[in-house]
Amino acid sequence: MVERAGTSRTVQIAGAELTLPPEARFSSVDAVRRYVDDVLALPSVCESFPQAQRPVTVRRRRGSTAAHYERDGGVIAVPESVDGSWAMRELVVLHEIAHHLDPVGAPAHGRGFVDTLIELVGLVLGPETALVYRVVFGDSGLL
Repeated sequence: MVERAGTSRTVQIAGAELTLPPEARFSSVDAVRRYVDDVLALPSVCESFPQAQRPVTVRRRRGSTAAHYERDGGVIAVPESVDGSWAMRELVVLHEIAHHLDPVGAPAHGRGFVDTLIELVGLVLGPETALVYRVVFGDSGLL
């Protein structure tokens, strides 16, 4: 949906036309690390998620088929290769940050995670992007 917004940045969803912000792309693991630090330092994120105070490490992941979060140690791993460029984007990194912010013991992609991800996306990218997530996840049966 975000990619379909094109240069006008507008999409039609649930009977509404929304303007979405451009999605950041990252050129390196260091750029992802800086972004993660910046997101976790946002006052709105700190206020909404006590877990934002826990440290996070960002590292290069071997292979190009996945990004992931390691709860033990608070590590986000992203592929840096050309084939892994799909993961060097804001929505993927926010997904991994949401794993960090989701309470310990919750299912990895359960309802709590989905709620955390939607709230985080709303705080960082705005309510329009959060609405897109809510509608798409709702239509998919995740809400």
